Amino acid sequence: MGGFCLAVMWITRTIKRSEQRGYSKMAKKDVVIKVENLQKSYGKNEVLKGVDLSIQRGTMLALLGPNGAGKTTTVRIMSTLLGYDGGTVTIEGHDVKREPDAVRHVIGLTGQSAAVDELLTGRENLIMMGRLYHLTRSSAKERAEELLEQFDLVKAADRKLSTYSGGMRRRLDLAVSLIATPPVIFLDEPTTGLDPRSRIAMWDIINDLKKQGSTILLTTQYLEEADQLADRIIVIDGGRVIAEGTAAELKRKVGEDRLELTLADDKSFKAAKEILGKEVVDTDEENRVVTVMINDTNKDVKRALELLDGKKAKLLSINVHKPTLDDVFLSLTGKLKTDDESGKEQ
Repeated sequence: MGGFCLAVMWITRTIKRSEQRGYSKMAKKDVVIKVENLQKSYGKNEVLKGVDLSIQRGTMLALLGPNGAGKTTTVRIMSTLLGYDGGTVTIEGHDVKREPDAVRHVIGLTGQSAAVDELLTGRENLIMMGRLYHLTRSSAKERAEELLEQFDLVKAADRKLSTYSGGMRRRLDLAVSLIATPPVIFLDEPTTGLDPRSRIAMWDIINDLKKQGSTILLTTQYLEEADQLADRIIVIDGGRVIAEGTAAELKRKVGEDRLELTLADDKSFKAAKEILGKEVVDTDEENRVVTVMINDTNKDVKRALELLDGKKAKLLSINVHKPTLDDVFLSLTGKLKTDDESGKEQ
């Protein structure tokens, strides 16, 4: 109920000052969100040390980083829920610090915990939020029906939230944030705690939002989620941006593809090491695995197999390993990703 009450207070306070603004001041430029030299400290603890990022209209940016990197702090600042010490943040041409009401009018936020009323049904939650956004009763009902259909909640529409599964709650929470059809959406770890099937269902919904033209900022602890959904990725660590680019660009920074050859016996393992020579970048004697870097998969794999065949080396298996975002994350931050985002600020 705490998150829900805060959401209601925020909406109510915002609407009275923003309903007359409309969208006349919305920027027509391609860059919808621009953050420059963003700084935030808690006492002597510098959480953000000059973060820069920009997001083009109709695209999705994923924000990755280890625990305490500053991900959630950045989202809270951009959504006007938290002040900051230095830098500038503009959304649809509105300055977050000087025009917070105008910013709230063009954004939707789905946080890490559902901001919905447990005592109401799914339909009642949506209609109530629509009324808080000053939709007429009939318009609020119509919009609620649209969202129930879009998020596959029609059958559960008249059940109380206490009977909803985790995946259903997250879908409803996202639906609530879209009542006013905001052009900019912040998704702060929207699939945390969901089972794989529910997570994939949310991916489909998020992809549909992007196809409809929404501009999306996503923070996530699931690297495959960023790989699947985001147009561009920014990695932050220690309050700074340490890498950015597409998933493919970041993977290329880690290195080339690797060919892993598992040999059948010690004699073959020794022969493989000798014949492949300087191309070998790693060996595992216990499991008799030889690893070489490759540039052209077809050509290099064929050549390696021909060399081994010439030495009568017996293979058990071959595997081409392509760099993943996990490799990128570990290479850039030196830290293993965890499934538990802890700490006061992220």
